[in-house]
Amino acid sequence: MLDQTPKEISERKALRINPCKTCQPVGALYAALGVRRCMPHSHGSQGCVSYHRTFLTRHFKEPAIASSSSFTEGASVFGGGANLKQSVRNIFDVYDPDIIAVHTTCLSETIGDDLNAYIMELEIPEEKQVVHCNTPSYVGSHINGYANMVAGFIRYLADKRAPKSELVGVFPGFVNPGDIRELKRLLDLMAVPHIMLPDTTGVMDGPMTGKYEMFPDGGTTIEEIRALGGARHALALGSFASTEPALALKTKCAVESTVLPLPMGVRLTDSFLLTLSALSGKPVPKELEEERGRLIDLMLDANPYYYDKTCAVFGDPDTVLGITSLALELGMTPKYVLTGTPGEAFVTKAMGMLEADGKAEGARVKAAGDLFELHQWIKNGPVDLLIGTSYGKQIAKAEDLPFVRAGFPILDRYGHSYHPLVGYQGALLLAERIADAVMDRMDRDCADEDLEVVM
Repeated sequence: MLDQTPKEISERKALRINPCKTCQPVGALYAALGVRRCMPHSHGSQGCVSYHRTFLTRHFKEPAIASSSSFTEGASVFGGGANLKQSVRNIFDVYDPDIIAVHTTCLSETIGDDLNAYIMELEIPEEKQVVHCNTPSYVGSHINGYANMVAGFIRYLADKRAPKSELVGVFPGFVNPGDIRELKRLLDLMAVPHIMLPDTTGVMDGPMTGKYEMFPDGGTTIEEIRALGGARHALALGSFASTEPALALKTKCAVESTVLPLPMGVRLTDSFLLTLSALSGKPVPKELEEERGRLIDLMLDANPYYYDKTCAVFGDPDTVLGITSLALELGMTPKYVLTGTPGEAFVTKAMGMLEADGKAEGARVKAAGDLFELHQWIKNGPVDLLIGTSYGKQIAKAEDLPFVRAGFPILDRYGHSYHPLVGYQGALLLAERIADAVMDRMDRDCADEDLEVVM
């Protein structure tokens, strides 16, 4: 089907074909799942939340719980206040969460529902909480929805009167549970006491026990979110997903923050660890130095298979910038770099990386783009490798390209959410996948007499 994509590129302003993103509520729902005993609540129709849950379930291969205000025609005309009030009563009575995190949808945003007013009128049981954020699907992407929801938890719960502590608040960005596990390991090795918000480990990567738990034993607690108000500092990893929560914490509780790129590849992980070292006053331990050395060793060993290879990278902005940084370190040329999330800061950051490595000439970088346009770029100037989400497989098949799956969502393979892309360990894994893809293509295309066992 996609081999019919035309080479001729026409500028489109009001149309997206094969978008490189999904809608804000998906990100908000995922963020809410990272809070312990939290019920994400979609203030809209049942069809909306069904899609959002399905999207997350297909990536994580885990059930993504959520409830809905179940809008019908009446709520669409007269407002959803009554629906929300009834929903909250039912949720606390039937499911007994500690907190309900409400996010909006296109419908509730369009009719202008005032969630602040509705929540003030709710009868909330003692020791329970209801928070909200606004997530109109026709603005931004799931990354913006994620940032809005995390900021919503801060605005409602972070306590500016919390006792001052040595804790560091960490906003991990829109990453997999495997990444959060790796970030926590690095923080522990660097002796940095921390609170991670959100924390989807144990929730979206829980073990098989034979018993279903609606609220698995994982996630950031309400008490921990309150304690962020007394944190000595905050780290926002991934500027697109984590800057807003960091600003919300500073505005409410005067906690200063440092915004860093996702620690992917060598340079960005080095920067992250040096920041942790400055916070803890302790040097980087030998264990992490050895991990870095093993990564460098692999990069040198496989250099002939990376060097001067061109690639196209697409997906979420923070992840794409991290992969682009690693690709440059491997000696590759990121020819096309694209995200579906709006924000010209993405273009500035990506072009800055390419210019610093002398790879900007002929490169194309775009925010708020789509995969139809990426496909057209590739038709006009082929690349050696495609790196991105499952939606790239159609382009890879049409153009006969090696394809490395990385980022969100991965819908057609298993296990990706368990493994990190961050840190030296994550870079080692991704570098291996890239080398394997290139070498598999060489094996496939070579003559029988040239098929080597040792490469």
